[in-house]
Amino acid sequence: MLTILGFAMIATFLVLIMMKKMSPIAALVLIPALFCVLVGQGAQLGDYVIEGVGNLAPTAAMLMFAIVYFGVMIDVGLFDPIVRGILRFCKADPMRVVVGTAVLAAIVSLDGDGSTTFMITVSAMYPLYKRLKMSLVVMTGIAATANGVMNTLPWGGPTARAATALKLDAGDIFVPMIPALGVGLLFVFALAYVLGRRERKRLGYLTLDEVLEPQSETVLVKAGGGEDRPKAAAGGAGAGPDSGDGFQGLDPNRPTLRPKLYWFNAALTVALLTAMIMEVLPIPVLFLIGAALALTVNFPHMPDQKARIAAHADNVLNVAGMVFAAAVFTGVLTGTGMVKHMADWLVGAIPDAMGPHMALVTGLLSLPLTYFMSNDGFYFGVLPVLAEAGAAHGVSPLEIARASLVGQALHMSSPLVPAVYVLVGMAKVEFGDHTRFTVKWAALTSLVVLGAGMLFGII
Repeated sequence: MLTILGFAMIATFLVLIMMKKMSPIAALVLIPALFCVLVGQGAQLGDYVIEGVGNLAPTAAMLMFAIVYFGVMIDVGLFDPIVRGILRFCKADPMRVVVGTAVLAAIVSLDGDGSTTFMITVSAMYPLYKRLKMSLVVMTGIAATANGVMNTLPWGGPTARAATALKLDAGDIFVPMIPALGVGLLFVFALAYVLGRRERKRLGYLTLDEVLEPQSETVLVKAGGGEDRPKAAAGGAGAGPDSGDGFQGLDPNRPTLRPKLYWFNAALTVALLTAMIMEVLPIPVLFLIGAALALTVNFPHMPDQKARIAAHADNVLNVAGMVFAAAVFTGVLTGTGMVKHMADWLVGAIPDAMGPHMALVTGLLSLPLTYFMSNDGFYFGVLPVLAEAGAAHGVSPLEIARASLVGQALHMSSPLVPAVYVLVGMAKVEFGDHTRFTVKWAALTSLVVLGAGMLFGII
């Protein structure tokens, strides 16, 4: 019964948000509360929620201070050279814009943190998508899928979890997977090219004159007999993706710029990311210290610090609220035992004849299980069972561990991943729209990684 109710709860949540019948925050809170009552454990709802909030509180703290930190870095101009380089490559060609999104997301993903990747990618690309009237779900879908492939880096989380759960070396798991993951990343770039060409066909081939010049007039010309679009200014006064359609992040005259502190900010960011990778301190503590340093050095006057915090408060509140709402969902799913029963049912449904092919089975199961479960739940709860079943048929735990990584491209768009709320929140995209667009492409990317792994004999 718990298995059926667990799947029913998840299906109800996804259907309601994709049909826009409920907001994600309301659905994350009310649906699990209802199902908790249905399973006869309503009296324990408070305990489940408090436990879920406790588990996700460090993540919420990390996201809050990461948003403030990287928001300040965007304000002071740290990422302007990256933005200019991407925009010079993209010009106003929708195909190049989408490919540029994939490349930028993949590069920034090297730090191993999805929230960081999404903040930088959206801040850089959002104004261009808005100006060219491109589909924002294409941006969020490509960014999430590229980050999902890169999330398999040893310091990204899943590989370390798999290594810990199966008592293996993370390097032994990850290094042989590099060719398959490389194929997956190339597939994301190819997908970006195809989606970009589709956007180009919808909008026409556009040219954008002097896109990097502030206050200059920009002429958008639609090829193929379409009407000329009106002229528009390319500059702007604000910073970040919340300021409208202009290329605000590139305004060289915005008052928040700190060019004399550029190398300090660059060194602080490198030091922060290095400390995060080396696990010098817990990530929430690192971002808390980093945000305090960035604000104090760049904006020594209290009114200026308050103004910067206020400027990013909308994103902070939106993401933190979504994370704590997700704590209700995960708390009920785990506390009632639904997630364990669902995993046991799926593992038990595997025919004995599939035993010698447990690596393939693990890879296929990683798609739905990492989407409907947290990485901790999958890697520490399900993966050891799969590895034990594989060992009984002579399948190496290393192969099982590698196969377990292939679902990460899809996992990054899961409603249980806090970073995805940073992505859709900053891009002003409905979570349901993002899910409906992204899931099929992300699942296909995961299958490509799995196929490449089997072709190369890695899995």
